[in-house]
Amino acid sequence: MQFHLNGFQPGDPDVLAAAPDHRRAGDPLPDTVDVLIAGAGPAGLCLAAQLARVPQIRTLLVEPKLGPMEKGQADGISVRSMEMFQAFGFGEKVLRESVWINETTFWAPGAEIPLQRVARVQDVPDGTSEMPHVLINQARVHDMFLDVMRRAPTRLEPDYGLKVVDLVIDPNAAEYPVTVTLAHTVPGREGQTTQIRANYVIGCDGARSSVRTAIGGALHGDAAHHAWGVMDVLAVTDFPDWRMKSFVRSHDEGILMVLPREGGYLVRLYVELDRLGEDERVADRGMGAQDIIAKAQRILRPFELDVKEVVWWSIYEIGHRLTDKFDDVPGDQIATRAPRVMLAGDACHTHSPKAGQGMNVSMGDTFNLGWKLISVLTGRAEPSLLHSYSDERRAAAKGLVEFDHKWARVVGARGEDDSTDGLPRVAREFVTNLPFTCGLTIQYEPSALTGAPTYQHLATGSDIGKRFHSAPVIRLADAKPMHLGHCVEADARFRLFIFAPAGDAGEPGGSVALLCDWLEHDPASPVRRHIAPGEDVDAVIDTRAVFQQGFRALDYAVMPTLLRPHVGRYGLCDYEKVFCADLKRGEDIFAMRGIDRAAGCMVVVRPDQYVGQILPLHARDALAAYFAAFLRLRG
Repeated sequence: MQFHLNGFQPGDPDVLAAAPDHRRAGDPLPDTVDVLIAGAGPAGLCLAAQLARVPQIRTLLVEPKLGPMEKGQADGISVRSMEMFQAFGFGEKVLRESVWINETTFWAPGAEIPLQRVARVQDVPDGTSEMPHVLINQARVHDMFLDVMRRAPTRLEPDYGLKVVDLVIDPNAAEYPVTVTLAHTVPGREGQTTQIRANYVIGCDGARSSVRTAIGGALHGDAAHHAWGVMDVLAVTDFPDWRMKSFVRSHDEGILMVLPREGGYLVRLYVELDRLGEDERVADRGMGAQDIIAKAQRILRPFELDVKEVVWWSIYEIGHRLTDKFDDVPGDQIATRAPRVMLAGDACHTHSPKAGQGMNVSMGDTFNLGWKLISVLTGRAEPSLLHSYSDERRAAAKGLVEFDHKWARVVGARGEDDSTDGLPRVAREFVTNLPFTCGLTIQYEPSALTGAPTYQHLATGSDIGKRFHSAPVIRLADAKPMHLGHCVEADARFRLFIFAPAGDAGEPGGSVALLCDWLEHDPASPVRRHIAPGEDVDAVIDTRAVFQQGFRALDYAVMPTLLRPHVGRYGLCDYEKVFCADLKRGEDIFAMRGIDRAAGCMVVVRPDQYVGQILPLHARDALAAYFAAFLRLRG
C-alpha cells in the first residue's frame, strides 16, 4: 500500500483527501450527473466504489430501500471475487470475517442406515488461487464497498428512498442525453417524482428492472417450477458436518444444502420444497419459515435439528433467464451510436443460488464496466469502448445461465448413478465444475481488448482473455514477499508486466532496459502517447518488471528509470516496480506460470485483472497497436 505521495497525511491511509465541493447524500438532487446508478446491490456498489475514486466524475446512486441491507440474500464469494476484493483493498478483511469453505461433503441414504456420508472433496483445488472460497453475509460485502465509497475523494453515498421509474434517451444530444424519472419511496413522499439528466445510466435494479423495461429489454428463459426455501438459522443439531458445506439427499424427502456461515454458529440451509404446477407461483402455496424447518428436519433424519432462531428466510422458484443485450443500442446502430444505458446483475441475468454465482457474476459485470466508464469519462478512451461491455459480459452470463440450468437439475436429481470412482453423480459433477464455481472459466473472445493467442506459448500459465493468475514474487527494493497480482488495484490503470529473459539483470543494454527506454522516451510508445500533459508516466499504463534471479543478485540502482519513476507533486521515487522470483521458498513465478525463460515476454493485464495480450519483448509496434485500438492519443 502506498500513500504520502503528494505530502504527509496523518491518520487512516484508506481515507483519501476529499474533493472540493463534493455532494453529500441527502443534499438536494443535482440537475445533471455523469453516471446515474439504479440499485445499491452488489453490482451497483461495485461500480460506485470505482467511480467514487475519480473526483471529476459526478455519480448518483439511488436505491428504493430506505437504508442499507442488514441480512439475507447471497453469501458465497468465489475465489475470483476474492481476487477482485484484493484490488479494492478489503480482501484481507473478508478473509478475517468470513468462513472458509475447505471441504464439501455429500450425504445420501445407505443400504442399512437412513443417511451416511458418501463422499468428500476439496472445495478449491490446489494451485487455483492464493484466495479461498468463503461465505459471508451479502450485507457485509455491501458495507465494505460503502466504506470504500465514503473514504474516496467524492465521499459517495447512496441516496436511499429513490427508484428509477422511467427514462428517455435522446440519441442526438451530445451531453446528458438520458432523462431519468425518479420516484420517492420514503413514507409520506410516495408518488412524488423528479427528473435528472445523465450522461450514462446503469441499471443494477434487479430482475424487475425498470431500466431494462425502459430500453425495451426483457428476460428470456424458463422456470423449473420447483420451490426451494432458504434460511439462516442458529440451531442445535447432531448432524456431524454442520460446519462443512454439505449436500444431503434423503431417500424420499428431497435435497438439503448446508452452508456454514461466518461467526462459527450461524448456518444457511437451502431446502427443496414442492414442485409447482405449470401456472403456479410460489406465493400461491402460502408457505413460510416453519415449512422450511419441517422439511429440513425430515431430510436430515435420523439426525436432530432444533432451530433456536431464524435470522432470515425466503422461498423462491428456480428460474434461468437472460436478456438479449446489456445496453440500449440496437444491433443495426452499433457502428454509429455508443451505449448510454447499460444493465448489470439480475437486471440482465437470473439463475438459481445453488452454484453460488449470482452475486459474484453481478460484481464481475460492473468490475468490467467500471474502468471502461472511467476511461471514457476522463477522456482516455473513445465512447465506442463501451460496446465491449455487452459483448464480453453477455457471453459470460450466457455461460452461467447454461451451467446453472444443468447444475440445478443435477442437484435436484432423485436417482444417483454411482460410477467406478465411487462418487455419486452430484459429487462427480461438483468436482468437474470446480473451475466454473471458482469463477475462473470466463475467457473473453479476441477483440480490441483481448489479443490473439499468437504468442501464448511465451506464458502458458496466463491465458489470454482469462483472469491474470497471480504468483509469489519478491519485491526488490525491500525484499518483501508478496503476490504479483496484488499490484493490480481497482484504479482503472493497465499493468504491463515485463518478464526478463535469462541472464538479464536490468543493466543498460539488456532487453528489459532497451524496452523500458523505448517505453519511457519514444513518441511512439503507448506509455507516452496515452497520458495527458502533466500526468505521471504510469497514469494509464503501470509498467513493472520481474527478473529470474534472486533479489540479492540484482542491483536496484542500475534498473531502468521507467522502473524507478519520480511521480506526484514532489517527484518522489516509486520503489515498487521491480520484482524477482521467490527462489528462497521455491515458488518461481517463471516455472509456475510457464514463462519462457530464454525469451521472456510482456503480459498486458487489463484494469479488471484479465490478460489482454502477451507479446515478445521486441514486439513494440504490436504493443503500441494494442493500446491504440481503444485509447485516445493524448501525449
